[in-house]
Amino acid sequence: MIFTSGATEANNLAIKGGVWAAMEADPTRRLLITTQVEHHASLDPARWLAMGRDVPVVEVPVDATARLRLDHLASELAAHGPTTALVSAQWVNNEVGTVQPIADVVALAASAGVLVHSDAAQAIAYEAVHFGRSGLSTMAVSAHKFGGPVGVGALVARRDVRLVPLSHGGGQERRVRSGTLDVPGAVAFAVALEEAVASRESEVRRLRELAARLIAGVGASPAYGVLSGPDPGISRAHSGESAVHGGRSPHIVHFTFPGANADALLYGLDSRGIDASQGSACTAGVVQPSHVLLAMRRSEADATSTIRFSLGWTSTEADVDAVIAAVPEAVERARR
Repeated sequence: MIFTSGATEANNLAIKGGVWAAMEADPTRRLLITTQVEHHASLDPARWLAMGRDVPVVEVPVDATARLRLDHLASELAAHGPTTALVSAQWVNNEVGTVQPIADVVALAASAGVLVHSDAAQAIAYEAVHFGRSGLSTMAVSAHKFGGPVGVGALVARRDVRLVPLSHGGGQERRVRSGTLDVPGAVAFAVALEEAVASRESEVRRLRELAARLIAGVGASPAYGVLSGPDPGISRAHSGESAVHGGRSPHIVHFTFPGANADALLYGLDSRGIDASQGSACTAGVVQPSHVLLAMRRSEADATSTIRFSLGWTSTEADVDAVIAAVPEAVERARR
């Protein structure tokens, strides 16, 4: 458990440090395979490596639900397995909530002798995440995603995985991440995680009900919202079992409102006391086409007319009803 400032630092350490370590061990292993719909905390480090740093990067396409195309991944590994340094795939998409088939990704990579990293920040509170059984080499998590403090996260790494450090100094954290540790933050991280895991099954059921209420209410409204991601009907009940073969996470509901500018829509919702985002909350206030929607083969117009509603431990039926009541007027104004 390598403590970091959050999943962004953990992803950077896993991707850059993992690729560089593979290249040091075998200079021919320098290819990085990832997906088109990663969080920018993973996608941007990959693209940084690709820009003049002699690391070819392949971004595997996804289907219309944002689920990565396993056939494309298999083809890339079959063609380039011996020269591949790392595969990186997010466990749950942060914009539309699609659960990726991590077990299948690991199995394909293992057959080619390639390690796999996963950004599990959106998964750990709602999926049956078990690092030891996952087959992953590394996994990034962030405490604030399950009620812990902001600014604390971790890279969970197998003991036999070598990583080139991004920072040097006192040699803390197995000489991988130098710097004095935030001990109170780490303790709060652990307490929040214990509570999140203990209440996971009941919380997932509760959020699924709230999400279904929100989807039905917005879908029946005159706002004509189009739900993004997998159909809720194919989502698995989370009774200790991860949705290995697809489905959507219960805490993310993402809509496209054709013809409604996202910036204007967010302003209208904010004026009613409703917090939402165009995509990742980390890029709130930056109105640009969603790279996730574009990868799902949606139009650029649709990709600038999206809203993500996030549900969590503070969300109530009254909150959902307030959103359902506010959306039609906000959408109408945004379209004007």
